[in-house]
Amino acid sequence: MTESLSLRITEVFTSLQGEALTSGLPTTFIRLTGCPLRCVYCDSEYAFQGGEHHSIAELVAQVADAGVPRVCVTGGEPLAQPNCWFLLTALCDAGFEVSLETSGAMDITDVDSRVSVVLDVKTPGSGESSKNLVSNLTRVQSKDQIKVVVTSADDFRWFELFCDEHPEVVHAGAIWISPSYGEMDLKILADLIVQSRHPFRMQLQLHKQIWGEESGR
Repeated sequence: MTESLSLRITEVFTSLQGEALTSGLPTTFIRLTGCPLRCVYCDSEYAFQGGEHHSIAELVAQVADAGVPRVCVTGGEPLAQPNCWFLLTALCDAGFEVSLETSGAMDITDVDSRVSVVLDVKTPGSGESSKNLVSNLTRVQSKDQIKVVVTSADDFRWFELFCDEHPEVVHAGAIWISPSYGEMDLKILADLIVQSRHPFRMQLQLHKQIWGEESGR
């Protein structure tokens, strides 16, 4: 049975969602351990190693005990663990509103269709733009979202060109532009978004504003 399958987990906690369409809503987070990327601005390096094994049944029970309807599966890179696909389906089957935060470097083809995918596109400023799996963009739907962290105006302009080359990004329900915390000037980014011909939305990480720079939550 898939319920007995296990995953390596860094932490399970309930907090406010800090990003995307459900920002500000109580959400239970399941942070999987491990990531094949090393973005220069990563705020969850503590999830690269370690963790403890939990069965899917245990994780679903923990989410149920938290008492909130929304659950976010994140990392690290959650899809780096093959059993993540089974976890996502189990959470959906249990009646939760499920989102997945993924780096964009892993194939999302087999993600349960009920899951809202928050798909990163990595800019050159991340140091990992070569890892973008462009084929994922053809699988993005209106229930899904695209997130881009920019470190500079050059990153922003790079992403504008990326959208020109890959117009399928508009199939996403929202395209979020986030400033790299403490690195990208907010007023400059706001002006760039206002001037852009693309349907971008500016996003600030609510958890950073509440709990500070070191918060991966």
